[in-house]
Amino acid sequence: MNPSVPAALQPLLRRSVLLAVFDGCAWMVALVIAALLRLDGELSRLGSTRLLVVCTLAVIIHTALRALSHRWRGRQLVGSIDDAVHVAAVTAGTGLLLFVAGLTPFLLDAPRTWPIMATLVALPLSLGPRVTLRLSRELRERPDAGSAHRVLVFGAGRRGQQVVRAMLSDADSGYLPVAVLDDDQRTRGGRISGIPVLGDRTQLVGAAADTSATLLVITPDVSAADVREISRAATAAGLRVKVVPGLAEMFRPWVGLSDLRDLDIADLIGRRPVEVDVPAIAGYLAGRTVLVTGAGGSIGAELTRHVLRFAPAQLLMLDRDESGLHALQLSICNEAMLSSREVVLADIRDAATIDRLFAELRPDVVFHAAALKHLTALERYPYEAWQTNVLGTANVLEAARRCGVERFVNISTDKAANPTSVLGYSKRVGERLVAGAAARTDRGAYLSVRFGNVVGSRGSVLSTFSEQIAAGGPLTVTHPEVTRFFMSIPEAVRLVIQAAAIGRCCEALVLDMGEPVRIEDIARQLCTLADRPAEIRYTGLRDGEKMHEELFGAGEIDLRPVHPAVSHVKVPALDVAEVRQSVTVGEAAELMRRLAAPGVRRIAASGSSAGKQG
Repeated sequence: MNPSVPAALQPLLRRSVLLAVFDGCAWMVALVIAALLRLDGELSRLGSTRLLVVCTLAVIIHTALRALSHRWRGRQLVGSIDDAVHVAAVTAGTGLLLFVAGLTPFLLDAPRTWPIMATLVALPLSLGPRVTLRLSRELRERPDAGSAHRVLVFGAGRRGQQVVRAMLSDADSGYLPVAVLDDDQRTRGGRISGIPVLGDRTQLVGAAADTSATLLVITPDVSAADVREISRAATAAGLRVKVVPGLAEMFRPWVGLSDLRDLDIADLIGRRPVEVDVPAIAGYLAGRTVLVTGAGGSIGAELTRHVLRFAPAQLLMLDRDESGLHALQLSICNEAMLSSREVVLADIRDAATIDRLFAELRPDVVFHAAALKHLTALERYPYEAWQTNVLGTANVLEAARRCGVERFVNISTDKAANPTSVLGYSKRVGERLVAGAAARTDRGAYLSVRFGNVVGSRGSVLSTFSEQIAAGGPLTVTHPEVTRFFMSIPEAVRLVIQAAAIGRCCEALVLDMGEPVRIEDIARQLCTLADRPAEIRYTGLRDGEKMHEELFGAGEIDLRPVHPAVSHVKVPALDVAEVRQSVTVGEAAELMRRLAAPGVRRIAASGSSAGKQG
């Protein structure tokens, strides 16, 4: 080889030269075959000189076109689709130029169809060995059938095809696809890179037995509800389950083996992340003073971390839980002295303190996440819900209005839709108080955000199940048919931040949360994921608890004027003055129930002083 060519490029140059020689030979053979066919075997009618000239001309033209094409488009993998298209284009171009050359006086006596026939013969002669080479290489690259995991792939769509080809093209992957399943009947009987599509999910057990598969890979084309059902069937058949994440998690349009991961609870819940309008968010947070109440809680802490990404001038973290604030500051700053101005230790029940702090700190944006949220505890202690979720919200709202807060986002819950519990009543009253403050505010936006159960938040059902599994069980479920909506903490926070950018006054924003999930299914899947079987014990629905949660209350209309995954519902206003009345411990629950109903103006409570709980 040429010593001036770098050693790393010499194999590439050698391959290019060999292919050029091979293609030239293919053209010469094609011209001879075409002449024999066209002239009924009488090559003497062309003359040896003319045949030699045309063969030489074909080689020169083809080599020149091939070199020009590589200069413009680069080289392709031998035997690939791109390579086949490239060879076809160069061969067609060569044939066309030979046809034009046939119009010259020297070749005028040659048959006009000779170059055309030669082109049709040269194309398979050039492509055949390339395809054979590619197939041979793929066979060498296939994982070893004796040592690799035998894999069923569920999903014959584009992602499923990418998964199959990725496995087959890596000898070291350790995964050998043996069959594909898909519920689309049109795919049955087909093949993907030689791997058969055997049928739908009903064939899963039989396919696993027939192919000796040990692993099921579920592609992103499968919905969360189907993932739950298919993973249950796979587990029963003795298969391990892995999933391929969606494109939003991979940030690229193709699938590789590195994307395979074990099934987790988020896959079973199946939340689709809501896209956030980053420029809009950055516009109202960058350079502003932002305050988060309840910053030490699960939602408040994640909200604080997200807000920091948008470069606020100052981020204030308010909570009455000093341990929560300590953990939050440690996670953000890698130190937790609790002495900086940004850390605010205060209770939203203390109206005078909240008013003083707002006047001193002058926040521009407030995210109100402070609340009591445990349904059963608040059923027993409704006055606590009144003091925190109602009066505490009123205190924060009044302080925000007095110091000119531009944007106020109240974090609510799906239990505020057609509420049946003290928690639901108190959060619905909170929504109405925010709407009332919005009606009296001539600047910015005051609104609420409503969503369902948050995966991983403190006290969530998933946390409870995890602790019960660790202890050996049993897992307690209220009812075998009870369902709930679920979302992840990051998604909940994205919705809250987005709300202040797209929400309008007197509204509650509701996320499209997909299909509700049976709590029993989650419990059983968690046991499967932990590989620790545990008994499930049914305890019955608790006071105030619904069998199935709702996202919209009676009379609320699902309107999505800005974002396809976010609904805007109108909330009837309630003036803060309506809750500034004396309420006893015994009156709190009934008062919140009545205030939660739309259209209530003023409610006179009996009793003259606020009671205290012991």
